[in-house]
Amino acid sequence: MAKRYRVISAIAVMLISAVIFKAAAQQDPTRLRVVVNLVQLNVAVTDSKGNYVSDLRPSDFVVTEDNIPETIATFEEGNGPTKRLVDLRGTELAKGGADSGSAPEHSSLHNSSAGSSAEESPEAINASLSGANVYILFDTSNYMYRGFVFAQDAISDFIRSLENSNKVAFYSYSRDLFRAASLTADRSQVVRGVRTSVAGDDAALYNCLLLTVQDASQVPGRKVVVVFSNGPDNASMVPPEDVAELAQSAGIPVYMISTNDARLEPVSTAVFERMSAATGGKAYFAKNWRDEKKAFASIRDDLAHLYSLSYYPKPNPNRGWRSIKVSLVGDRLKKCHIRTRNGYRPKPNRFSGSDPEAPSEAVSQSSTGGAPHD
Repeated sequence: MAKRYRVISAIAVMLISAVIFKAAAQQDPTRLRVVVNLVQLNVAVTDSKGNYVSDLRPSDFVVTEDNIPETIATFEEGNGPTKRLVDLRGTELAKGGADSGSAPEHSSLHNSSAGSSAEESPEAINASLSGANVYILFDTSNYMYRGFVFAQDAISDFIRSLENSNKVAFYSYSRDLFRAASLTADRSQVVRGVRTSVAGDDAALYNCLLLTVQDASQVPGRKVVVVFSNGPDNASMVPPEDVAELAQSAGIPVYMISTNDARLEPVSTAVFERMSAATGGKAYFAKNWRDEKKAFASIRDDLAHLYSLSYYPKPNPNRGWRSIKVSLVGDRLKKCHIRTRNGYRPKPNRFSGSDPEAPSEAVSQSSTGGAPHD
């Protein structure tokens, strides 16, 4: 009886403690319940001749979401120092940002090649690539038999040229996805994954690209996916529209490199061009191995010249697809062209239960298309 009494007493104490703790938590006025989404954009700016425009300031950009003007929270060019312009609550900080010095007094139109690296040293380009996470997806289907070795050479050279970027992953696909080298800073491991890949089955490009984008979306920081494909998809269950929407919402540009043979298939050509444009990437169609190398060099240069903008969305009742528009201010920038993703779908509020309007249960910050900021 004494033992039974002790057990009942212990259970009673636990129940009373739980009730007291819950009441104290409910009465605690210092507990905040808020979820803040940070939307990140990769923006390429080129002039009428296709040359990159550099040295722009945050004040040169206007960002709207569903026609609602947004305030730029962070800003960086290439992978230079990040300028923090507003805090988590959306309050503007001191001019020039809290994390770095003041913005340049004047912006300028600086011409650098949009398609090759001839005008800049490899050291300068590699320095500006620091911090980018690059996922490479290689077509190893039976479409690749003839140009397999040349494609491996082009991809290996591209990986080596990203010497100072953060990390690189190499995946290959035919009917299934093969993660030959997970995201790593070890270039030799990635190249080894390229060299040991073999050609085989039918092509399930969209299935495997969806899985690649899902992997990339779990990693903080700037991410891009580079796809090398030699033909149409003939084995996927996932439609390309679903893949494009996921990449858009995650803020991951998709670059598509395909051979000239694939361009003979009109449906694939249209899909590749539409998907890359929607996510802020580019599509290339290479006639030969030299063009493949040029395409990879162009992507490397593009990564080195992207502007990275972010903002905390203002109140917006739209729970579905939100359109994003980025434009430039001033007459001298009127003829410039902007390339970025055109929208996103907000992530579900994981902390709010079934009610999308209910407050969250903890202080948290999630990011739509990038890493959380402190």
